[in-house]
Amino acid sequence: MAAFKYQLSNRIGPLTVEDYRKLARRAVPDMAWAYLDYGAEDMQTMEANRSAFARYSFKRKVLTGNEARDLSVTIGGEDVSLPVILAPTGTVGLQHWEGERGVAQAAERAGTLSVVSTVGSYSFEEVAEGTARDHYFQLYPWRDLNSGRHDLTLSLIARAQAAGYKAMFVTVDVPVIGNRQTERQRGMGNPPIITPARVLNGAMKPKWWIKFLQHQRISSPNVIDRRGAAAAIAALRKTYTMMRPELTWDDFSVMREHWDGPLYIKGVLHADDAAKAVDLGATGVVVSNHGGRQLDGDVAGLDALPAIAARIGDRAEVLLDGGIRRGSDVVKALCLGADAVMIGRPYLYGMAAAGPAGVEHIIEIFRQEIARTMTLMGVGSLKELDTSWLLPSNTVVPID
Repeated sequence: MAAFKYQLSNRIGPLTVEDYRKLARRAVPDMAWAYLDYGAEDMQTMEANRSAFARYSFKRKVLTGNEARDLSVTIGGEDVSLPVILAPTGTVGLQHWEGERGVAQAAERAGTLSVVSTVGSYSFEEVAEGTARDHYFQLYPWRDLNSGRHDLTLSLIARAQAAGYKAMFVTVDVPVIGNRQTERQRGMGNPPIITPARVLNGAMKPKWWIKFLQHQRISSPNVIDRRGAAAAIAALRKTYTMMRPELTWDDFSVMREHWDGPLYIKGVLHADDAAKAVDLGATGVVVSNHGGRQLDGDVAGLDALPAIAARIGDRAEVLLDGGIRRGSDVVKALCLGADAVMIGRPYLYGMAAAGPAGVEHIIEIFRQEIARTMTLMGVGSLKELDTSWLLPSNTVVPID
């Protein structure tokens, strides 16, 4: 695998998501890094996403004769080889020029699938034409200022269906853009602010800079022609209502009516909302706070998961994203009721550091860590995972 090019004769290459994070930081300039690694305001929600996993310990059993071999699950009617799919992340081309198409190619080589973002740096059609499998797509339900309430949304849905996407993920937790102060401080405003100092900062990463100038994959070709970032976003703001606080469940019903396939609502943290989504025809929900990039002080996804899984888990799929950095995190999420998880920043670290090969290696790291964790726990099958395998970390287990 090309990602192992880092395993030189006299050093060990990246072994963890954190290893790739460190490599990614050295690979991209400040503006790209701020967009990748930071969140809203004081980043309390980002920290909550991570610390939530540490509140649980495994209840391990020995001499069970179990070894975790089969990690495959079905998500939206599609079989994947492990309970991890790749979350939609905007403008992947800012991290590496091969963008969403390269990510989707890496995902399918690793036996899983990618959710392609509305604000991707490659169009839905470009990704579909460059991949062997039919992936999923994410919808931001924007509104064209020159037409009706749903015209742009329905056109994006129709294009995705025509291109062969299998499931639609509607993101509902961005009525307005979160207060991402660090992004703005480092130039990733709306539109991005390009100054001579930031141009120089980009040029100090020569490999990134050359590919940036050559390919310029940083705009949103799903809704406008590809062009420089500032011009592209300025055009978006003049033409489309990018975030829409006026949306209601009636609008979701319109999307359900026009999408012929599995449909998920992404950004749910309350069991009542999850139940409402399923009542209106959702295949499942993604328990998510947008990776801490929206409402700072929001509940951690893992903390919201058990109530949602208890409410709808017997009639809909439940996915989790946010804060997942280890295979053991995935196992804890599955124990608490998730059918699978979505990762965002981890694969972007791989993409920034080593392109699609880095994404593929990140997925393989998760696969190995999940299998190892389960085997050490004494669990042989994903179907066995439930809350009986967990204890709160501060629990003292009596010795019989």
